[in-house]
Amino acid sequence: MIKPDDNPEFLNSFLDYSITILNKSSNSIKEYNYDLTMFLRFIKIHFHLTDETDLKVISINDMTIDTIKKITLNDIHAFISYLTREYHSKATTRARKVSTIRIFFKYLTRNAKLLDTNPAQDLETPKLDKRLPKYLSLEDSKKLLDITSNEDNRNCDRDYAIITLFLNCGMRLSELVGINIQDIDFSECKLNVIGKGNKERTIYLNKACMKAIANYLEVRPKEGVKHDSKFSDKALFLSERKVRISNRTVENIVSNQLRAAGLDTKKYSVHKLRHTAATLMYQYGQVDIRALQELLGHESIATTEIYTHVSNEQVRNAVESNPLADV
Repeated sequence: MIKPDDNPEFLNSFLDYSITILNKSSNSIKEYNYDLTMFLRFIKIHFHLTDETDLKVISINDMTIDTIKKITLNDIHAFISYLTREYHSKATTRARKVSTIRIFFKYLTRNAKLLDTNPAQDLETPKLDKRLPKYLSLEDSKKLLDITSNEDNRNCDRDYAIITLFLNCGMRLSELVGINIQDIDFSECKLNVIGKGNKERTIYLNKACMKAIANYLEVRPKEGVKHDSKFSDKALFLSERKVRISNRTVENIVSNQLRAAGLDTKKYSVHKLRHTAATLMYQYGQVDIRALQELLGHESIATTEIYTHVSNEQVRNAVESNPLADV
């Protein structure tokens, strides 16, 4: 939880700008606040403005814009190095903090006009290791769906609909949890979801999705649904307490069904079902990479291209498995 009193005024102004103008989600705002608090605490140590060495207990609410004006690119590099040395931060973690710092200084320079020069203007993003996404095979995906449809589970219709949407549409966890019944256009077989950065996009529903949703709606509680701040009465998916289903509950559902299907829950998760949907569509559906980008809600085509790398790796394996390979 963000406590404005713990922040200097210019940081709170940046967070307000990110909410109102950049239209960032609450999760993004929390990440910005966390990253910049850590950065400013380091700066106090780096500039010898405190005798404290424990980053967690350093106060930053007394920092002034005059201190920020003294920060150079080398000071930012020192922070990134500190993350690697003291926290063993992964490249992805460092890249996120670099992105936050870059946005922060851009705001202070261009928008708030509190700085004359931007020290992060030439700040580069750490090189990321390219890793192939983990995903279920077609056979394992069918097995997971088959297990989830088991009528011994009193919530089988709901859970089956959830996993069907994940495997067919590749939506994010937050997108699924946020679906309202009114978001679904039953005549056009499509629904609208709110993705990263509060961006709305359309997801088209195939026959399997429409059937799963219809079956669930027949048993979805109609009486006693809570009228609360989460608009549970409008939610598609409800928990047993008759409120909008939570991220944690969905994660537990997926984990339990993966385990029941004999699949490794350390290897697979909700997000891996998103990878699975994207990979299966690309491999079996001959889906254009731009269409896949639109479907997944990726801002950059580079993010979507990881699924073409999966396919290319399979091509390589096919060549290597040729019986003439060792001749």
